[in-house]
Amino acid sequence: MKVLVAGFATRHIAQSAHAAGYEVYSVDHFCDQDLGFYVRESRSFDELGDLEGVVVEMCERVSPDLVIVSSGAELIGTKELCGTPPERVERFLDKISTHGFFEELGIPVPGLLPPGTYPAMIKPRKGSGGWRNAIVNNDAEFIEWDGKFGELPYLAEEVVAGVPSSVCCLGTGSSAMAVAVNRQILRGGGEAAFGFSGSVTPFWNDAAPLMVRYAERIASASGCVGTIGIDFMTGDTVHAIEVNPRFQATLDTIEMATGFNLFGAHVGACHGTLPSRRPACRQVAARKILFAEKDMEISRNLVRFSPLIADIPWPGTSFEEGQAVLSVYGWGPGEEAVEAMLDKHIRIVQQYMGGRLYG
Repeated sequence: MKVLVAGFATRHIAQSAHAAGYEVYSVDHFCDQDLGFYVRESRSFDELGDLEGVVVEMCERVSPDLVIVSSGAELIGTKELCGTPPERVERFLDKISTHGFFEELGIPVPGLLPPGTYPAMIKPRKGSGGWRNAIVNNDAEFIEWDGKFGELPYLAEEVVAGVPSSVCCLGTGSSAMAVAVNRQILRGGGEAAFGFSGSVTPFWNDAAPLMVRYAERIASASGCVGTIGIDFMTGDTVHAIEVNPRFQATLDTIEMATGFNLFGAHVGACHGTLPSRRPACRQVAARKILFAEKDMEISRNLVRFSPLIADIPWPGTSFEEGQAVLSVYGWGPGEEAVEAMLDKHIRIVQQYMGGRLYG
């Protein structure tokens, strides 16, 4: 069966689809080396505005049985779509609309703040990855943020303490099952301090059972189908943050930790079938994204480090300071062992690259 996966970054989804036995094609912004391990053919695009046209062209040429859309392609609708339809997705691409949805369900969410109230977590109303989110403490900091991003529509929320977390669910449109609880790794410094930079699976603490209950309730009520991610901030109170009605960037660590194929389960959920039980975690898995320390060009072939790394750029690819370059993995029986392995793999890649990457 042929599958076309489309979005800004698709390697993780293509890898899962390939492992599930599908013949995979991809439309992807990066078209990294290791995407080619899993697809028959891939097509790249430069601007998001070009994406839909490339998808239509690929559909006409390869006639896929299923089309899976990821980040950046959520509003593309085709008759072969296997996932949440665009008209339902649209509500959850707007953070204010999502905020209202959480309130309707009675699930705690950071309060919205009126203009000029500080400190405030400022976010664009639309967009993923968190790299434009910022805490502002006064008018001057807000004006600086607003000017930097071209006066984007935004929302201001109260700042809540806790650990950035997420729950991956499978939904049928009326019922849902939580698959895994994850800890999100954020960049933690600089202009993109709240940008996503990796995940650890599983993340199980005293609040995890409550996150699972909230996530299943949210996913069931959302009407979304297939894989659905719900982001939380887990502290003294568990606050719901976002709904991602598509494959999430935590896919790699979920599959590494559980041995469970999420792509096959996604297709099953889109057809109304959930797994008979939640997959157990056999180990802890971590993925961390490394970024360019300064403007740089990849001069050496990093494919030799697979499967310790993924999202492997082609030799000759240029990166600006702060851009994501590749992903590094660690795995083991517990978080301490995983952190040690992850640090070891990061040091190996950094040494090979002359210390031009940071994580």
